[in-house]
Amino acid sequence: MKKLINLQPSRPLRWFLGVLPFVLLLVLYLSASEARLAENPNDKLLPALSSFADAIQRMAFEPSSRSGEYLFWQDTASSLRRLALGVGIGSFSALLVGVLMGAIPLFRANFSPLVTAISLIPPMAILPVLFIIFGLGEVSKVVLIVIGITPFITRDILQRVLEIPQEQLIKAQTLGASTWQIILRVVLPQVMPRLIGAIRLSLGAAWLFLIAAEAIAATDGLGYRIFLVRRYLSMDVILPYVCWITLLAFIIDFLLRKISFKLYPWFHSQSGEGENT
Repeated sequence: MKKLINLQPSRPLRWFLGVLPFVLLLVLYLSASEARLAENPNDKLLPALSSFADAIQRMAFEPSSRSGEYLFWQDTASSLRRLALGVGIGSFSALLVGVLMGAIPLFRANFSPLVTAISLIPPMAILPVLFIIFGLGEVSKVVLIVIGITPFITRDILQRVLEIPQEQLIKAQTLGASTWQIILRVVLPQVMPRLIGAIRLSLGAAWLFLIAAEAIAATDGLGYRIFLVRRYLSMDVILPYVCWITLLAFIIDFLLRKISFKLYPWFHSQSGEGENT
């Protein structure tokens, strides 16, 4: 008899076990909603699924009476644009600084204390400072994401560079490679799949900083809309928006995972990570 630690579920069973918690949560919500609505048909805390459908129809498929735009898609486009800029700039900066710190000891001695200190600053604490410096426009929101995720990705990249076996670096130098050739030919290829992994781990924080910035100062965006309608207790709008944000985050993470497997299959085969795990 196999021990529990050695049991591996089949693919159909893995799908079933993965979907089961969501089904249970849905059943629990429907039961609680039905009970509350039976006592008070005007209850707004746990609206019926039909209320969600009406809200999605109104927000996504009917133009706004004030602006003539489809608010749901406008909010989605604005948030994704800010997220892409923040994560893109932050990831590139982290890759550049992390690789240089890991590969060049003098650079590491100079910048490592600064990166560590910045990583300890709560990004939300300096949000008012960003608004003062950059104003209430797009720049401050993007900068918050950059400041929030860059130090942690940088430190992760630094650690990954330091884990590269010294034998590889010595062999490259023996063959006459310069410092920049070693960085480009030896260090960078091994760091790139780890960068994608670090970005995936930072997406949750990036979404948090984005929603917080939009909630405080914005005229559109998913976070802005959620905090705008909360004053009316519009759970029929808030919950679909939260589910939509979760789905977007899942899709982005899924795409990054597929890209990593496509571009760097050797890395995942070495780590023993299967594409369907």
